[in-house]
Amino acid sequence: MNDLNALFRKRIGIKEGEKLTFEGLDDILERIAKTIPFENLAIISSNINDINKDNIINKVLVRNEGGVCYELNAALYFFLADNDFEVTLFRGVIYNQGWTTIGRTHVAILLDHEGQTYLVDTGFGGNLPLKPVPLNGETVISPNGEFRIKKENTEHGNYILELKLKYKDPDWKIGYAFDSTNPVGNVAELNEVQTIISEDPQSPFNKHRLITRLTNRGNITLTETSFTQWVDGKVTREEIDGKRFNELMKQHFDK
Repeated sequence: MNDLNALFRKRIGIKEGEKLTFEGLDDILERIAKTIPFENLAIISSNINDINKDNIINKVLVRNEGGVCYELNAALYFFLADNDFEVTLFRGVIYNQGWTTIGRTHVAILLDHEGQTYLVDTGFGGNLPLKPVPLNGETVISPNGEFRIKKENTEHGNYILELKLKYKDPDWKIGYAFDSTNPVGNVAELNEVQTIISEDPQSPFNKHRLITRLTNRGNITLTETSFTQWVDGKVTREEIDGKRFNELMKQHFDK
């Protein structure tokens, strides 16, 4: 078993010799969401490196950091490929009260299994499906809410991920659009995404520190000014300063 495979299993707590199955992906995705945080700390500290397999392994699995979509989903992509899943990476355009202006900067995975294609995403902050979502329009329900993919041609692709987060969304909302016919040919292409996310003035991830992960009963989100916890549908928010930020980082994210 190679380093990435062994390290990934160790980080999320599954046995080295355990054979991965499609049916077991739900458990893997939940483990990742609760263990590996979505964070932009390296971007804020200008401590970024080229996107390649070795650097992804080092950041996420050796130094035990988190990352943003192109890091977390790249790590999962390599792990799934090493375990004989048919996977490709793709780039999508986020919708947040309108399509984002920085282009195809969301990175996620398409997985083929028994003639069906599924979206797999562990890099979408608190919006994670926690299950493979089929491209046939079927709704999947997970501890984080309901998710479905609508086939619809837009200027950004031929599919749209829609979601309804548990306790948070009364109605369906758009997550992002993507083009299933335009996969990422080489992981080096993600360096373009990294440049946009880390340098573009319109990027939401290059201004203030953010770190979030799911928990057994909801999720936690830490920024430089607040700490927000969702527990069984109830939300609490604490206004914080720099000292408290560091305390909470150590307490909840082992940093």
